[in-house]
Amino acid sequence: MEADAAPSRSIATPLRAAWTAGRHALARAARLALDIALPTLCVSCREPVDGEGVCAACWARLSFIERPYCPRLGIPFVYDPGPDMLSMEAIASPPAYQRARAAVRYDDVARTLVHALKYQDRTDLAPAMGRWMARAGGELLAGADMLIPVPLHWRRAWRRRYNQSGALARSIERQSGVKVRGELLRRVRATEQQIGLSRAQRATNVQGAFQVSPDRQAEVQGRRIVLIDDVLTSGATLDACARALLRAKAAQVDVLVFARVVEVR
Repeated sequence: MEADAAPSRSIATPLRAAWTAGRHALARAARLALDIALPTLCVSCREPVDGEGVCAACWARLSFIERPYCPRLGIPFVYDPGPDMLSMEAIASPPAYQRARAAVRYDDVARTLVHALKYQDRTDLAPAMGRWMARAGGELLAGADMLIPVPLHWRRAWRRRYNQSGALARSIERQSGVKVRGELLRRVRATEQQIGLSRAQRATNVQGAFQVSPDRQAEVQGRRIVLIDDVLTSGATLDACARALLRAKAAQVDVLVFARVVEVR
Protein backbone atom coordinates (compact mmCIF):
# COMPACT_ATOMS: atom_id res chain seq x y z
CA MET A 1 0.00 0.00 0.00
CA GLU A 2 2.82 2.43 0.87
CA ALA A 3 4.55 1.70 -2.46
CA ASP A 4 1.32 2.48 -4.32
CA ALA A 5 0.74 5.76 -2.43
CA ALA A 6 4.17 7.28 -3.06
CA PRO A 7 3.72 7.95 -6.81
CA SER A 8 0.42 9.76 -6.21
CA ARG A 9 2.08 12.12 -3.71
CA SER A 10 4.97 12.78 -6.11
CA ILE A 11 2.53 13.68 -8.86
CA ALA A 12 0.28 15.78 -6.60
CA THR A 13 3.09 18.08 -5.42
CA PRO A 14 4.10 19.45 -8.86
CA LEU A 15 0.45 19.67 -9.90
CA ARG A 16 -0.32 21.77 -6.81
CA ALA A 17 2.69 23.99 -7.51
CA ALA A 18 1.67 24.40 -11.13
CA TRP A 19 -1.90 25.29 -10.13
CA THR A 20 -0.64 27.89 -7.61
CA ALA A 21 1.73 29.42 -10.18
CA GLY A 22 -1.06 29.53 -12.74
CA ARG A 23 -3.41 31.22 -10.28
CA HIS A 24 -0.79 33.90 -9.50
CA ALA A 25 -0.16 34.44 -13.22
CA LEU A 26 -3.88 34.90 -13.84
CA ALA A 27 -4.08 37.39 -10.94
CA ARG A 28 -1.17 39.41 -12.35
CA ALA A 29 -2.76 39.38 -15.81
CA ALA A 30 -6.07 40.55 -14.32
CA ARG A 31 -4.37 43.42 -12.48
CA LEU A 32 -2.53 44.43 -15.66
CA ALA A 33 -5.75 44.37 -17.67
CA LEU A 34 -7.46 46.51 -15.01
CA ASP A 35 -4.60 49.02 -15.03
CA ILE A 36 -4.86 49.28 -18.82
CA ALA A 37 -8.65 49.55 -18.80
CA LEU A 38 -8.80 51.93 -15.83
CA PRO A 39 -5.56 53.94 -15.59
CA THR A 40 -4.90 55.98 -12.46
CA LEU A 41 -5.97 59.55 -13.04
CA CYS A 42 -4.59 62.72 -11.49
CA VAL A 43 -6.92 63.61 -8.66
CA SER A 44 -6.82 67.28 -9.70
CA CYS A 45 -6.94 67.45 -13.50
CA ARG A 46 -7.98 63.83 -14.32
CA GLU A 47 -5.05 63.20 -16.65
CA PRO A 48 -3.46 59.69 -16.50
CA VAL A 49 -0.74 59.50 -13.87
CA ASP A 50 1.65 56.84 -12.66
CA GLY A 51 1.36 56.05 -8.98
CA GLU A 52 1.10 59.16 -6.83
CA GLY A 53 -2.34 60.41 -7.82
CA VAL A 54 -1.00 63.82 -8.91
CA CYS A 55 0.47 64.53 -12.33
CA ALA A 56 3.70 66.49 -12.79
CA ALA A 57 1.85 69.65 -13.86
CA CYS A 58 -0.42 69.67 -10.79
CA TRP A 59 2.46 68.74 -8.51
CA ALA A 60 4.26 71.83 -9.79
CA ARG A 61 1.19 73.91 -8.87
CA LEU A 62 1.27 72.79 -5.25
CA SER A 63 2.60 75.64 -3.15
CA PHE A 64 5.01 73.98 -0.71
CA ILE A 65 5.76 76.03 2.39
CA GLU A 66 9.46 76.71 2.81
CA ARG A 67 11.44 79.06 5.03
CA PRO A 68 11.18 81.87 5.96
CA TYR A 69 8.12 81.25 8.10
CA CYS A 70 6.91 82.04 11.61
CA PRO A 71 8.74 79.69 13.99
CA ARG A 72 5.60 79.37 16.12
CA LEU A 73 2.78 78.96 13.60
CA GLY A 74 4.62 78.07 10.40
CA ILE A 75 2.94 80.92 8.49
CA PRO A 76 5.16 81.79 5.51
CA PHE A 77 6.66 85.27 5.36
CA VAL A 78 6.84 87.29 2.15
CA TYR A 79 10.40 88.31 3.07
CA ASP A 80 12.86 87.14 5.73
CA PRO A 81 12.34 89.30 8.85
CA GLY A 82 15.27 87.74 10.68
CA PRO A 83 15.68 84.83 13.09
CA ASP A 84 12.97 84.08 15.68
CA MET A 85 10.64 86.80 14.39
CA LEU A 86 7.03 85.83 15.15
CA SER A 87 4.04 86.50 12.93
CA MET A 88 1.38 88.96 14.05
CA GLU A 89 -1.03 86.03 14.55
CA ALA A 90 1.37 84.31 16.95
CA ILE A 91 1.84 87.51 18.95
CA ALA A 92 -1.82 88.52 19.06
CA SER A 93 -3.36 85.10 19.76
CA PRO A 94 -0.82 82.42 20.69
CA PRO A 95 -2.33 78.92 20.59
CA ALA A 96 -2.10 76.19 23.24
CA TYR A 97 0.16 74.13 20.98
CA GLN A 98 3.80 75.07 20.79
CA ARG A 99 4.56 74.92 17.05
CA ALA A 100 2.66 74.26 13.83
CA ARG A 101 4.00 73.14 10.47
CA ALA A 102 2.25 72.48 7.15
CA ALA A 103 3.47 70.92 3.93
CA VAL A 104 1.55 73.16 1.51
CA ARG A 105 -0.71 76.18 1.29
CA TYR A 106 -4.40 75.35 1.06
CA ASP A 107 -4.87 76.27 -2.61
CA ASP A 108 -6.90 74.66 -5.41
CA VAL A 109 -4.77 71.52 -5.88
CA ALA A 110 -4.32 71.01 -2.14
CA ARG A 111 -8.07 71.41 -1.60
CA THR A 112 -8.78 68.77 -4.25
CA LEU A 113 -6.34 66.36 -2.60
CA VAL A 114 -7.81 66.89 0.86
CA HIS A 115 -11.40 66.49 -0.34
CA ALA A 116 -10.52 63.32 -2.28
CA LEU A 117 -8.86 61.79 0.79
CA LYS A 118 -11.58 62.94 3.17
CA TYR A 119 -14.79 62.38 1.23
CA GLN A 120 -14.02 60.15 -1.79
CA ASP A 121 -12.27 57.17 -0.15
CA ARG A 122 -8.96 58.07 -1.84
CA THR A 123 -6.81 56.64 0.94
CA ASP A 124 -4.22 55.84 -1.75
CA LEU A 125 -3.28 59.54 -1.56
CA ALA A 126 -2.26 59.34 2.11
CA PRO A 127 1.26 57.89 1.54
CA ALA A 128 2.35 60.76 -0.73
CA MET A 129 0.68 63.42 1.41
CA GLY A 130 2.22 61.88 4.53
CA ARG A 131 5.70 61.95 2.98
CA TRP A 132 5.37 65.65 2.25
CA MET A 133 4.16 66.23 5.81
CA ALA A 134 7.07 64.27 7.30
CA ARG A 135 9.48 66.44 5.32
CA ALA A 136 7.79 69.66 6.46
CA GLY A 137 7.64 68.56 10.10
CA GLY A 138 11.10 67.05 10.45
CA GLU A 139 12.06 69.26 13.40
CA LEU A 140 8.83 68.38 15.24
CA LEU A 141 9.14 64.66 14.61
CA ALA A 142 12.79 64.54 15.69
CA GLY A 143 11.87 65.09 19.34
CA ALA A 144 8.40 63.51 19.39
CA ASP A 145 7.27 60.59 21.55
CA MET A 146 4.04 59.91 19.68
CA LEU A 147 1.67 61.00 16.91
CA ILE A 148 -2.00 61.57 17.72
CA PRO A 149 -4.44 62.13 14.84
CA VAL A 150 -7.35 64.48 15.49
CA PRO A 151 -10.17 62.05 16.34
CA LEU A 152 -13.62 61.87 14.79
CA HIS A 153 -16.74 61.44 16.87
CA TRP A 154 -17.81 57.79 16.71
CA ARG A 155 -20.96 58.60 14.73
CA ARG A 156 -19.03 60.48 12.06
CA ALA A 157 -16.34 57.77 12.01
CA TRP A 158 -19.06 55.16 11.46
CA ARG A 159 -20.52 57.10 8.52
CA ARG A 160 -17.15 57.88 6.93
CA ARG A 161 -15.62 54.44 7.74
CA TYR A 162 -12.12 55.85 8.31
CA ASN A 163 -10.35 58.88 9.75
CA GLN A 164 -8.35 60.80 7.15
CA SER A 165 -6.09 62.20 9.88
CA GLY A 166 -5.37 58.65 11.02
CA ALA A 167 -4.43 57.64 7.47
CA LEU A 168 -1.97 60.54 7.28
CA ALA A 169 -0.57 59.71 10.73
CA ARG A 170 0.11 56.10 9.73
CA SER A 171 1.99 57.28 6.66
CA ILE A 172 4.08 59.66 8.79
CA GLU A 173 4.74 56.82 11.24
CA ARG A 174 6.27 54.78 8.40
CA GLN A 175 8.44 57.72 7.39
CA SER A 176 9.59 58.82 10.84
CA GLY A 177 9.34 55.80 13.12
CA VAL A 178 7.29 57.83 15.63
CA LYS A 179 4.38 55.67 16.79
CA VAL A 180 0.72 56.56 16.28
CA ARG A 181 -1.34 56.51 19.49
CA GLY A 182 -4.79 57.34 18.20
CA GLU A 183 -6.58 55.72 21.13
CA LEU A 184 -5.38 58.25 23.70
CA LEU A 185 -7.46 61.25 22.60
CA ARG A 186 -11.22 60.98 22.14
CA ARG A 187 -13.86 63.30 20.72
CA VAL A 188 -16.47 63.04 23.45
CA ARG A 189 -18.99 65.43 21.97
CA ALA A 190 -20.32 65.61 18.44
CA THR A 191 -19.74 69.03 16.90
CA GLU A 192 -21.08 70.92 13.90
CA GLN A 193 -19.04 71.12 10.73
CA GLN A 194 -16.63 74.05 11.05
CA ILE A 195 -17.20 75.16 7.45
CA GLY A 196 -18.97 78.52 7.33
CA LEU A 197 -18.40 79.38 11.00
CA SER A 198 -16.53 82.47 12.15
CA ARG A 199 -13.31 82.16 14.15
CA ALA A 200 -15.17 82.73 17.42
CA GLN A 201 -17.91 80.28 16.47
CA ARG A 202 -15.32 77.63 15.57
CA ALA A 203 -13.70 77.98 19.00
CA THR A 204 -17.06 77.70 20.77
CA ASN A 205 -18.08 74.74 18.61
CA VAL A 206 -15.17 72.55 19.71
CA GLN A 207 -14.84 73.75 23.31
CA GLY A 208 -14.76 70.72 25.60
CA ALA A 209 -15.17 68.32 22.68
CA PHE A 210 -11.92 66.39 23.31
CA GLN A 211 -10.72 64.41 26.26
CA VAL A 212 -8.01 62.05 27.45
CA SER A 213 -9.64 59.35 29.57
CA PRO A 214 -8.46 59.43 33.20
CA ASP A 215 -7.18 55.86 32.89
CA ARG A 216 -4.96 56.86 29.91
CA GLN A 217 -3.49 60.08 31.29
CA ALA A 218 -0.33 58.37 32.55
CA GLU A 219 0.48 57.48 28.93
CA VAL A 220 0.31 61.16 27.97
CA GLN A 221 2.02 62.69 30.99
CA GLY A 222 5.46 64.10 30.24
CA ARG A 223 5.29 63.16 26.55
CA ARG A 224 6.07 65.32 23.52
CA ILE A 225 3.15 64.89 21.16
CA VAL A 226 2.59 65.83 17.52
CA LEU A 227 -1.07 66.28 16.56
CA ILE A 228 -1.86 65.27 12.97
CA ASP A 229 -4.65 66.74 10.83
CA ASP A 230 -5.38 67.41 7.17
CA VAL A 231 -6.00 71.19 7.19
CA LEU A 232 -5.33 74.06 9.58
CA THR A 233 -7.83 76.89 9.07
CA SER A 234 -8.47 78.90 12.24
CA GLY A 235 -6.67 76.35 14.41
CA ALA A 236 -9.66 76.03 16.79
CA THR A 237 -9.94 72.23 16.56
CA LEU A 238 -6.22 71.67 17.00
CA ASP A 239 -6.11 74.16 19.86
CA ALA A 240 -8.94 72.30 21.63
CA CYS A 241 -7.09 68.99 21.14
CA ALA A 242 -3.86 70.51 22.47
CA ARG A 243 -5.62 71.86 25.56
CA ALA A 244 -7.05 68.41 26.33
CA LEU A 245 -3.58 66.84 26.04
CA LEU A 246 -1.97 69.56 28.16
CA ARG A 247 -4.64 69.05 30.85
CA ALA A 248 -3.47 65.42 30.87
CA LYS A 249 0.05 66.77 31.61
CA ALA A 250 1.64 66.35 28.18
CA ALA A 251 5.05 68.03 28.18
CA GLN A 252 4.54 69.70 24.77
CA VAL A 253 2.10 69.55 21.89
CA ASP A 254 3.03 70.45 18.32
CA VAL A 255 0.87 70.36 15.20
CA LEU A 256 1.60 68.93 11.75
CA VAL A 257 -0.93 69.27 8.93
CA PHE A 258 -0.95 68.66 5.21
CA ALA A 259 -2.21 72.14 4.28
CA ARG A 260 -2.84 75.42 6.03
CA VAL A 261 -4.88 78.44 5.03
CA VAL A 262 -2.62 81.43 4.42
CA GLU A 263 -4.32 84.81 4.28
CA VAL A 264 -3.24 86.96 1.37
CA ARG A 265 -2.00 90.37 2.44
